[in-house]
Amino acid sequence: MTPSKDAHITHPQPRAGTHAVTNQAPPRVDVNEFTGNQVLAEGVSTFGASWAVLQLDTVGALVGSSSFQQDARTAHTSPPVLRTHDRWGQRIDQVDYHPAYHRIIGDAVAHGAHTSAWATPRAGAHVARAATFMLFAQVEPGHACPISMTHSAVPALRATPELADRWLPRVYGTGYDGILRAPGDKPGALFGMAMTEKQGGSDVRANTTRGEQVGGGDYLLTGHKWFCSAPMSDAFLVLAQTSRSGTEEGLSCLLVPRVLEDGTRNVFAIQRLKDKLGNKSNASSEVEFDGTVGHLVGEPGRGVRTIIEMVARTRLDCVLGSTAGMRQSVAEALWHVRHRSAFGATLIDQPAMTAVVADLALEAEAATLTSLRLAQAHEDDASDQEIAFRRLATAVSKYWICKRGPHHAYEALECLGGNGYTEDFPLAMRYREQPVMAVWEGSGNVIALDVLRAMGREPETVEALLAELALAEGTHRDYDRHLARLRAQLGAAQGQDLAGLQAGARRLTETLALALQASLMIRHAPAYSSEAFVAARLGEDRGAQFGVLPAGADLASMLGRH
Repeated sequence: MTPSKDAHITHPQPRAGTHAVTNQAPPRVDVNEFTGNQVLAEGVSTFGASWAVLQLDTVGALVGSSSFQQDARTAHTSPPVLRTHDRWGQRIDQVDYHPAYHRIIGDAVAHGAHTSAWATPRAGAHVARAATFMLFAQVEPGHACPISMTHSAVPALRATPELADRWLPRVYGTGYDGILRAPGDKPGALFGMAMTEKQGGSDVRANTTRGEQVGGGDYLLTGHKWFCSAPMSDAFLVLAQTSRSGTEEGLSCLLVPRVLEDGTRNVFAIQRLKDKLGNKSNASSEVEFDGTVGHLVGEPGRGVRTIIEMVARTRLDCVLGSTAGMRQSVAEALWHVRHRSAFGATLIDQPAMTAVVADLALEAEAATLTSLRLAQAHEDDASDQEIAFRRLATAVSKYWICKRGPHHAYEALECLGGNGYTEDFPLAMRYREQPVMAVWEGSGNVIALDVLRAMGREPETVEALLAELALAEGTHRDYDRHLARLRAQLGAAQGQDLAGLQAGARRLTETLALALQASLMIRHAPAYSSEAFVAARLGEDRGAQFGVLPAGADLASMLGRH
């Protein structure tokens, strides 16, 4: 045997130094996401839910634990799978989830992220529930869809006492069972929603799904829903064109159980799961109804009116979800720049980076104050002025905060450099996740037009919002100038029809949103934060990107709150 001509070469051994990991941030695990978020902790008390601090401390420790974070990662890397038939060919229309997803939902339900504000009403209950929801959504956003819809379904269910008596105790339950079974046999129930269709989208009045009355409030449905959220929920609120004894009733709202009371599976043919940009852990689907049992909710032909409060509450949760995403982005970016060094200094101590992360923190702070203020306006004992305020302010905030979310997530991702662009770190997931909040329950134009609609049909909403904004007047010159411009815009808009105002709807909505956020920052944030925010968002020297802050801003104090 002839030896190899390279046999005399001694192969080099790897040097230990090349395998030593240095200058990387340690894992951000086993942290308390509530106590570590000073803005949220202060805001909960500011807006009337100080009694919930101990409970929120528990939730913060849970969602910050390494086990919960691992479940969150697993839920997104092991997305749901549709099984339309069993091995014998019988239709089962079942969505299988990884056990991690079920554990996350179980935790959220156990801590009342869904319906605690309704189940145990008290002063500040909706603020406490909002904070709980944000803590869970910060770490795993996909499960927040059925959690939000279950919370939001309660006002609609109350429109029909016999359905409320049966279903409200179920949705108030704090137990979770992800198996399809008779709803009366489960420790709790979750709700989904199926409103839109392929020919109409946001124009739900173009729906063609039919419902024929078969007795009392019971209908049989036929049709195809283009988006059905969380198809493994226990029941759904559905819009359909109903008729009774051949007489057309119009667009009605119906409760469609996934499984009937006797344990029989309702006809609920899942055609496919949507292949979405983000929100991977949560299933969204197309469904076919063919003799599907539905129960009338509210008055026949008044489906939009019945479901509108559910839409308002889910829009609020879109704001909460986007805000939760901003908090995750800030927390991850700050963790990295406080541990990473480059060019001879820690990143956080380099002025260009300090300005960027401080600006990201300001954006998250303003969003958090807005979210909690809106939740306060949704309390059960809200006055007429509060109800008018929330009608307009929720739409305005939904438009602005949800649109700011993707840009905010991208800028935070960039703080991590190449690490941020990999799936090993959570900000790639967050960047894909944030746009869904801007699309869900009305994309930008739909919301901006709703702002105009509220202003035109309910002028008391404008008065209520202006009264809120006036509370911060006289403190900051840039804010006062902005408010004067806003009042001029509103004055010019009076008397014009909706069509004439549409082209400027986004500008007006943005002006309102920035005024609300600046007002809240002036009243509830430290002066060093509010002055920087107002100057950066409303001042003459403001920039278009994050990291453009006024000279002399106290960045160290601002970042100390985050």
